[in-house]
This record gives sequence, structure tokens and C-alpha cells, in this order.
Amino acid sequence: MLLKPGEENHEYWFMFNGIDKVLHLSIFAALGFLFMAAFPKIKFSYFFQIILMYAFLTEILQEEMGLGRSMETLDIVADTIGCLIGYYTYKLFIKRFF
Repeated sequence: MLLKPGEENHEYWFMFNGIDKVLHLSIFAALGFLFMAAFPKIKFSYFFQIILMYAFLTEILQEEMGLGRSMETLDIVADTIGCLIGYYTYKLFIKRFF
């Protein structure tokens, strides 16, 4: 989804400026949660480095693939915040239910 050709489409009621940041945050929150579910014993520093490298890679690919998407620093910030939300949501989920 992050590498899908970009197009600004405002004909839907839910489209607004900045929706791409919300999508980045949501995708990386889910990714962070699922990554922790798959590798629950991974150290936080490794988790964070892997997710951050993936965020940078997707941004570089968005720029280089020429599909109407561009590299944005705020997308990387949203990706980072999203992965941290996913990480801590997983930790709270495990603490609460297991």
C-alpha cells in the first residue's frame, strides 16, 4: 500500500489533508504489533532499527519508483510513531491478557 501509485483524490468524504500521515501511522502501528507478535523476545533496539530501516526503504522507493509518490520526512516520523504505538500496544496486550 505504501508503494501504490499516488493520486490525490478528494471525492470521498473521508479524504482530508494529511490522511497519508494517518495511513503511515496506522500501517506501521499494525506492522509493529505484528512484528512483536512474531518475534516476542526481540530486543527493543533491534526491533526499532529494523522497523526504521523498513520505513526509510519504503520512502526511498516511493521517490525512486516514479509512481507519483515522494519521499517525505514527516512520513518517516509518522512511521516511527506508528511502530512505537504498535510496540507498546503489544506490550500492554500481553501484560493485560497473558
